[in-house]
Amino acid sequence: MLRMGDRPGRPGYDRKKLLLYAIICGCRRQIDRLLKDLPTLFNTIEDFLWFKLSALREYSSASSSNVANEGLVPYMLEDLQNYLNKFEPSYYTKSGKDPLVYPYILLLSIQSLPAILYLSKEVGEEGYHVDAVHISITLADHGILPEGVGSGQKMGVMDACAEADSIIRQYGSIYLRNGNLDLALEYYAQAAAAMGGGEVSWIGQGNADQQRQRSSMLKQLLTEILLRDGGIQLLLGPSGMGEGELKKYMMDWRSRQQFLLEAAHRCQEAGLYDKSVEIHKRVGAFAMALQTVNKCLSDAVCALAHNMLDGESRAVALIQSGNEILETARYSSEASVQDKDLISEQQIILRQLEAILHIYRLARAGQTVDALRETIKLPCLHLDPQSSNVSVDVFRNLSPHVQACVPDLLKVALNCMDNVRDTDGTLRAVKSKIANLVASNMSRNWPQDLYQKVAQCI
Repeated sequence: MLRMGDRPGRPGYDRKKLLLYAIICGCRRQIDRLLKDLPTLFNTIEDFLWFKLSALREYSSASSSNVANEGLVPYMLEDLQNYLNKFEPSYYTKSGKDPLVYPYILLLSIQSLPAILYLSKEVGEEGYHVDAVHISITLADHGILPEGVGSGQKMGVMDACAEADSIIRQYGSIYLRNGNLDLALEYYAQAAAAMGGGEVSWIGQGNADQQRQRSSMLKQLLTEILLRDGGIQLLLGPSGMGEGELKKYMMDWRSRQQFLLEAAHRCQEAGLYDKSVEIHKRVGAFAMALQTVNKCLSDAVCALAHNMLDGESRAVALIQSGNEILETARYSSEASVQDKDLISEQQIILRQLEAILHIYRLARAGQTVDALRETIKLPCLHLDPQSSNVSVDVFRNLSPHVQACVPDLLKVALNCMDNVRDTDGTLRAVKSKIANLVASNMSRNWPQDLYQKVAQCI
């Protein structure tokens, strides 16, 4: 039926009828025979590919026995993908002259993930990375990326989502590095959504694993933004934590609070103490903010003792910050009774460190008598010569932040006594108390020059 007179004496085929028959029946054998007998049937890759797509059939296991008996094995999507993947990308792009043909072929053959991966790695004057990003967002939002992995690719659902997430996230990080936090936030949110399966993750219809993946990635990316200059202002607003962009992605107050506490902890680990203090203040964790201030103040006081130039200015700024936190906490309705007790403990530490700083400033100004008087007055050291010589563990209830300042403070006191005359034996009694204090804490491995100084004074 399909034969016609091609040339005198030679039978031929009615190409249109044969082509139509192959498309209608969708039989793999007929399609292969058609292409073998008529290799020049299609002039372009596009025509060839549309023919292949038109001939595709779904293949169910229920009809497999009938198909096999009749010899009509259908032409399936996997057959098309395997055929197309036999050729290198350069075959389709004509060695780079038509760079978009290959990803076009991949997309038409439902190999969306290989297509966007190819686009994301394509190099040139401009490249197509931005196209890969926005195609990834679209495909991920509709949840079809896992279906477009392609034949021969051993990749699970989460692997496909992770690839899309990586492409979108890397693009967003460009804006982050350039200081455009608003756009970085938009792309980061899309990256987290891709990790969670797309649009279903936004409306809460994804499965538990998808929700967990999205939440984990979102927290990670939001933390990156939060730690940047201007990140706190963008995500939390001018005050508190409910006026910024964060509430769009974490609508529950408890979720926002937990996220911010974790972010503040990460700031501390990274040495970003100022940001940690600011975040703790925003969530009403005033005791934790004060604890960080006291830690930094202790470091600044120790730096001042070692004649570091920025020690004093840094210490003064930290004391001011601590006072502001105390003032805010006093009028805050968020602080519970337990929080207020913790705040009071940190306030005591702040005042102890402030007193030590004052002693250092007096000593540096040459006011040795005043410096000694203030040192003896410190209740935490028990250096008052009028008190009994009963052994007291002064470090039992002393904060580690104050403990760190004690060795340098004792050296300052001994140096001051070298420049003051002992007219009534008071200084000798103070030296004795310092010697006993140092002797009872030999296990702390204090600086060797302190031990030498004590030995000289005995």
